[in-house]
Amino acid sequence: MANFTPEDLLLYHYHELPPADMERIAAALENNWPLQEKYRVIVEAARRLDKSMLPPRPETIRQVLDYADAAARKAALS
Repeated sequence: MANFTPEDLLLYHYHELPPADMERIAAALENNWPLQEKYRVIVEAARRLDKSMLPPRPETIRQVLDYADAAARKAALS
């Protein structure tokens, strides 16, 4: 049985592995209780992170757009 790192499980969670690796981890998760527990920790952490994400404040967006506009004008004059 292969040893999977936390990084492997994180990539698996976000579907960022080649299909063969996704299948190997899925198969391992079916029968490996310790691996299931490690994966549950990652799933819970991802859920909490997603829940804590807040959109930027409107004034922050305005400042970024103003800065980008000023930089574009400056570049056009150069």
